[in-house]
Amino acid sequence: MKHKIFDEIPELVRLSSKGQLVIPQDIRKARHIGEGSVFAVSSPKEDILILKKITNPLLQEDLEILKDVEEAWEELKQGKYKESSKKEFLNDLESW
Repeated sequence: MKHKIFDEIPELVRLSSKGQLVIPQDIRKARHIGEGSVFAVSSPKEDILILKKITNPLLQEDLEILKDVEEAWEELKQGKYKESSKKEFLNDLESW
């Protein structure tokens, strides 16, 4: 099972003087992100930001997903998981 996300090359964005990031138009269209869209933001590592698009009102499930992601990053820091190449990861994913 192959997902398109693994084939995409990340786009670079720059933080404005007002602390704003512009999400590229193709991503906004694909993810149905428009003016007023609401996101929860988490930073599990110094150089990683995670945006989770949420629906209004904020759902408990959305908060639980963010908490799970933060816990997973903490477990990574503690060495509970191994690093793998993209190929190894996709092979593991297919074996599930």
